[in-house]
Formats: sequence, C-alpha cells, structure tokens
Amino acid sequence: MHITFKRQQLLALALGTAGAIALTLPANAQSTMMQSSKPLAAVQASGHVNIRGVITSLAGKSLVVRTREGGDATVILNDDCLINSVTPASVKDIKPGDFVGISNVPKADGVSSALEVVIFPAALKGTGEGDRPWDLRPNSSMTNATVANAVTSVDGRTVMVTYRGGQKKIDIPETTPIVTLEVAAPKDLRAGTNVFIAADHANDGTLTTHRVIYGSNGVVPPM
Repeated sequence: MHITFKRQQLLALALGTAGAIALTLPANAQSTMMQSSKPLAAVQASGHVNIRGVITSLAGKSLVVRTREGGDATVILNDDCLINSVTPASVKDIKPGDFVGISNVPKADGVSSALEVVIFPAALKGTGEGDRPWDLRPNSSMTNATVANAVTSVDGRTVMVTYRGGQKKIDIPETTPIVTLEVAAPKDLRAGTNVFIAADHANDGTLTTHRVIYGSNGVVPPM
C-alpha cells in the first residue's frame, strides 16, 4: 500500500474535529446513508461522522471499511492523515496526573460508568478537554480530563477527573477496555485491521479523514 503521509509533531495528534482528541458528537445528530445499504452512523450538522469497523481493502489513499452497522464505507485519507495505534493497558496504568479520555454513561447513584478508557501520551495532555455527548452507546458522553490533576484520585477502579467547568467520578468495570494511544504509520494499515475513523462527510457523500486509529495485534479500538 502506498499512502502519502506528512508527519507532524506529536502535539498535533488528535481525534475528531479540528484535530481535537476529544471525539465529539452533538445531541442533534442526524442519521444518513453513506456508501452503504445500512445507516453508517450519526452525522453532525457540520459533516463529521465516526466510523467503526474492519478494513476490507485499501488502495493508495482509499480505505474500504466494513462498518459495525454492516455496510461498507469508502474513506479517503487526506495528505496530512495521521495514523495512531492503540495497545492494551490496565487500570493500574492510570496514575494521578495522567490525561485520559473516557467514554461513559450515567448511573442512578450519580457516578458514571466507563465504557472505555484511553490513556494519552504526556505530550497530548489538555487536548480536547471537556465533557460532551458521544455516540458509542445511547446517552453516552466522552470525558477528556484537564492537564492539571487530570486524575485527581484513583480509588481501586474509580477515578475522579476534572475538566474545564466541571468534574466527574467514573467507575471502571472489570470488563472495560483500557488502551494507550501511540504513533503509527500508514504502512501498518492492512486488510482485516480494526479501525476507528473520525471522518468528514461532504455533501456529495465523499468521506475523508485526517485520522485513522487502528488496533495493534487484533485489538479493537474501543472509542
């Protein structure tokens, strides 16, 4: 596979819109049909869509992904597309002061429950800070902690995270996938690889992306 790849500094790494690692999806997302016989995902009014699935083929800058909805999505990699991998981690790897991204759902007791946890490299602290709607599950949020005291306490499998304008206590169930984010390269992408892609959706249906995240050694990107 030959993909034009413009390396950028690690600080430029991000997921989602405007290069932000905080993956965002507004509450007023709309369903759409994109290069598939089934709905691909919810698309923002601004034209962003999260694609989760497995690469079935690739040629040049073009990837075909069999999505979790069951359809195929063709995604064009932009010239400046950055590739990241995720590798398994554990709750013991979450330390006070770390910057983490956690998709989570609220519980009746006021504490949230983590659906997945991403531990970011130190160079990415503060990117995409905040708490916002997310599309992993109904009523889920993506919470990215602040740089200062990102994890203010670690109590067993519970973390208290702070972000601009608020804080959240999140339980991390035993079954919650926990991963670390690492820099990778286009040559690492191949058919059969699980991917998460934050794509831009043009009016003509074209999907493009500045970011592809794949799972190393069969790992499924959990975000």
